[in-house]
Amino acid sequence: DFHRKRRAAHGRRVYQLVKLWKMERVLSFAEIMPRLAPAKRRKIPRNFFPAFFLFLAALSPADPLFPSGPPPLVRSRAAVLMDAETETVLYSLNPNLSVPPASLTKLMTIHIVLEEIGAGRASGGEIIIPPPESWARNQPPRSSLMFLDRDQRVSLDDILLGMAVSSGNDAAAAAALRFAPSIDGFALLMNAEAERLGLASTRFVEPSGFSPANRSTAMDFARFCSAYTALHPQALARLHSAREFSYPKNVNVSGRAGTIVQFNRNPLLGAVEGVDGLKTGYIPEAGYNIALTALRNETRLVAVLLGAPGETERASDGKALLDWGFRSFKTLRTETGALPRARIWKGKDRFAAVAPAGRFGGTPGTIPLTVSGYRGAGLTWTVELQDEMIAPLPAGSAAGTLVFADDGGVLCRLPLVLENAARKGGFWRGIGDGAALFFYRLKKRLGLV
Repeated sequence: DFHRKRRAAHGRRVYQLVKLWKMERVLSFAEIMPRLAPAKRRKIPRNFFPAFFLFLAALSPADPLFPSGPPPLVRSRAAVLMDAETETVLYSLNPNLSVPPASLTKLMTIHIVLEEIGAGRASGGEIIIPPPESWARNQPPRSSLMFLDRDQRVSLDDILLGMAVSSGNDAAAAAALRFAPSIDGFALLMNAEAERLGLASTRFVEPSGFSPANRSTAMDFARFCSAYTALHPQALARLHSAREFSYPKNVNVSGRAGTIVQFNRNPLLGAVEGVDGLKTGYIPEAGYNIALTALRNETRLVAVLLGAPGETERASDGKALLDWGFRSFKTLRTETGALPRARIWKGKDRFAAVAPAGRFGGTPGTIPLTVSGYRGAGLTWTVELQDEMIAPLPAGSAAGTLVFADDGGVLCRLPLVLENAARKGGFWRGIGDGAALFFYRLKKRLGLV
């Protein structure tokens, strides 16, 4: 009714102007404008615009970035979802918020033990006599325990299971004291390893996670878990997918063993498709934490959630993030073979090998990419190399771009860097390449190349 009356009023004004024109009366600008001025506008209802934009949103097509819908509502204080192979961040919430990792700390302890075993400085079958600092009775109140005690004999493999399944603070202490003279000494090893892995916001003061002085972020810990799954893939099946752990057994004690069976604390293990790790954690100062990894259709994702308000929210957040991630994204592996080499001017060698910057898993000559779930058909790649690279150049110098595209257009651009340093050539190489470079630049200026 409002719009109908407004159109009628405007029509009457136009009719009056036409009558005046037919009477050959000349109207000035000052006379015309008031006559064309609209009638007094009625105030638009307050709820008009929210309803209007909701209506438009309902008519709009789905966001092409998230063909399976937007990410879920996460109730944890911080969260990161990442492609484990490419370290592409798919979702983040307060990724740099510093939170005590609680028992997720034991993943770093396990990592150091596995590294020592891999280097040949220890073995899984090695028998350890638990020192007093690692006995269950000497752990802080409310500790998760493997139940180590005096006069026991326990293998390093069992200590790893005691950390991964039972989340034993005593097991973490026993592992630390096997590789360092003290708990503080082992914390130094943990911090050195965190620095080596590029975890700038992570710091440890002890190996179990009981202390709130241990600090990390969801982003740092997701990157650590990504590295962990690449370095220790066998640990996912052997340690983190184990459903239960029994200790002590008769072989561990001189008398009769009162064996205690403990079950894996990861609530998503066996309940969510593809989940095969990693660990849960809780202390009052942090809330409920969880680090998860799952493999579906050759795509491995890592999810880290810190500070959930409860166990139920922790599990539901983890499941929702993983399910959404697998619906929305996938990992493609492109076989590039040997990439074209970069031309080096005034160098000892005329050409240098290049490689994508960053850490990439998989086999040599194969590059993994994280793409939206509906992309990847007709995948192609091209190399764009810099044409004026002058020696000397250090390893890792920018050398160009590797461009991937599919039927929908460009998917991503990966920076290329020199694999090795390009050393400066001799005097005559410098003279010859200097002249050649001069004429090359001249041709570029004239548009001949």
